[in-house]
Amino acid sequence: MNPKFAFSLALLVFLLCPFTHHSSAQAAEKITVGLNLSLSGNRQASGISTKEGAELLREQINSGGGLRVGNNRYEVEFVYADDESSPQKAIAASLQLITKGNVLGMIGPNASSSAIPAGGIAESFRTPMISPTSTNPKTTENRPFVFRACFLDPFQGEVMASFAVTDLKATKAAVLYDISSPYPKGLAEYFKAAFEAKQGANSVVVFENFLTSEKDLTAHLDRIVASDADVLFLPQYSHEIPSIIGQARARGWNKTILGGDAWESSDLMPNCGDLCKGLYYSSHFGAVGAKGKTQTFVEQYRAKHNQLPTGYAALGYDAMNLLLTAISSVGNLGPNLLENRAAIKDKIAAIKGFEGVSGTLDMNVAGDPVKSAVVILINDKGEFESYKTVNP
Repeated sequence: MNPKFAFSLALLVFLLCPFTHHSSAQAAEKITVGLNLSLSGNRQASGISTKEGAELLREQINSGGGLRVGNNRYEVEFVYADDESSPQKAIAASLQLITKGNVLGMIGPNASSSAIPAGGIAESFRTPMISPTSTNPKTTENRPFVFRACFLDPFQGEVMASFAVTDLKATKAAVLYDISSPYPKGLAEYFKAAFEAKQGANSVVVFENFLTSEKDLTAHLDRIVASDADVLFLPQYSHEIPSIIGQARARGWNKTILGGDAWESSDLMPNCGDLCKGLYYSSHFGAVGAKGKTQTFVEQYRAKHNQLPTGYAALGYDAMNLLLTAISSVGNLGPNLLENRAAIKDKIAAIKGFEGVSGTLDMNVAGDPVKSAVVILINDKGEFESYKTVNP
């Protein structure tokens, strides 16, 4: 959707919808927050995991008597909108949650391709939005109402470039990425800049891009195999990884492949299997080997879902916790929804020393937290094992 058209649509809905009324959530002693997630489509595994993490927190809060705001306690109510793994649908979902759901704030979308346009809607309507996992800087850029619970791609690119050089002793790297999607394009560029800063100009010997519509990557992979690179960086989404790695192995690439945080999803190993074992990617969270608060979350999640949580579940939990922490700290929810949203935005930006299950973070007014990254090894059991933690 054309950004100007999206903004015009948002403005039209804004003019037609009343916003200076009592929140119906408060009248029922409830607070309502929205979740704009991929609950269907190619990215549904990430959306479902995020939902599960957020729901675990909601159940814990409500079973404890609700969320305390000033002298009152409120039941936490979730309203969902499925973006169907589509940026266009993410815009419509944002409008639905903000104008019809009357939410105090919104969690999601996850993917940068959806979070960037959805963030534009949230900013236009002055509604707090926290993306659990959108790492592209454009998501929060010049948007005071838009936040994230994760690190950014410049840091992630640096982490994986340093890992390739320091841990894998790579002197030459190859990169393969989808140029038409903001997340892989941005992360590929940051990795290249960081790697060449360490190993010299042109040490990324092949920088191959393709279009989303391309399924046969033979020509690209043949150039990568012929390049004599030591590692291949593949910053794509989890549903794309099995096919690409399968093609890479078939074309003769038998060296290490590295990825970004979008690799981590519950659908990766069922579809990738042995092809992905022994590979590494950057993430926000490691379930295997977790300690302290993170270990408690892992145990609670596993007891409920009979499987280990992914980073999406952890960040769904943390993003929702950030939003509810901010709501709890406003002191009082008044009758004006717009004023409540603005107060919550200010409280999110002021959060410091937040101890999440995906690590400790300090939020800032730019909407970008400072937090560590985890390099994950996909071990012989197919588990996502924490290999090392890298601090900013």
